[in-house]
Amino acid sequence: MNERLKEAHLRCAKLEQEMSSPKALSDPSVLSGIMKEYSSVAPLNRLYQAWEKAEKKQRDALDILNDGADEELASMARDEIDEANVELLKLENELKILLLPKDPNDGKNVIVEIRAGIGGEEAALFCGDLYRMYSMFAQSRGFSCEILSCNETELGGYKEISFSMEGSLVWQTMKYESGVHRVQRIPKTETQGRIQTSSCSVVVLPEADEIDVTIDPQDLLIDTHRASGAGGQHINKTDSAIRILHKPTGIVVECQDERSQLKNKDKAMKVLRSKILELETAKKNESISSARRSVIGTGDRSEKIRTYNYPQNRLSDHRISLTLHNLDEIMNGKLDVLVDALRQAEQEKLLEGGEAV
Repeated sequence: MNERLKEAHLRCAKLEQEMSSPKALSDPSVLSGIMKEYSSVAPLNRLYQAWEKAEKKQRDALDILNDGADEELASMARDEIDEANVELLKLENELKILLLPKDPNDGKNVIVEIRAGIGGEEAALFCGDLYRMYSMFAQSRGFSCEILSCNETELGGYKEISFSMEGSLVWQTMKYESGVHRVQRIPKTETQGRIQTSSCSVVVLPEADEIDVTIDPQDLLIDTHRASGAGGQHINKTDSAIRILHKPTGIVVECQDERSQLKNKDKAMKVLRSKILELETAKKNESISSARRSVIGTGDRSEKIRTYNYPQNRLSDHRISLTLHNLDEIMNGKLDVLVDALRQAEQEKLLEGGEAV
């Protein structure tokens, strides 16, 4: 394992030289490529330096013991050895995590789709609550959030809404949200104070680039129509909404958020590419062993992953048996504790699988 760290240390030193070379300084694309690789190797280099420091501490203490030091000095040396051993074990665990197989979608932006399920208008209102939660979380993380399409109800909820999120580590943060989200609360329309259970499905897609998915224009059937919904000044006034059918897969996407047909088409194509990529990935996963599939649930939109219980101010994530009693804060976008717990659970299961390093 120490050899892996040494390799990273040497590679880091070489990349530092390359960053200051005339070739890199004169070509931004070359410099960008070097810096991208450097950022991926730098964490291993940091571990190497910490490992070297801990091993030196251990060697120096052993030398003191071997030189026949007095009891007081020997006791201090034994304490130093114990501290160094603890540090080396900690660094070894960190290294195992760093060497886990990388998610191929790391670094990608995401497209999120939320659809109201069981519960009628209450489910639509919860759909709006989830969108608000994610948009506030995005703001706290410095992500940008842009609506791609939505179908709003008269009471201010959404039958469905899709939006993009862009920013550093956005896929690593949002990928755990796919599945069915169940809510238990007294609806605003309920006059007798009865608790109702409703649900929404959430799908998080890695945003696909044009190089990830090739689409033949002849495979597309594009329709324009007037936007529809509960509001908006241009609703039913211009044929700006776009609906695209991808004939080989049968995937249909629609965007009506912009006044411009061109902008709506660009947004719709972004969603289409991501859905085609998801379909292709799902097909590939069918041939991959179950041990290498998603370890935090299946990510399937039909799987119930979480319950939001308003009367008890409680959130339960069923995949990792986590219960939190600060639902009010979570619905205001404070998802960090939840995301960290899911990430840690994923790392632990991958490490247990024996395929990590």
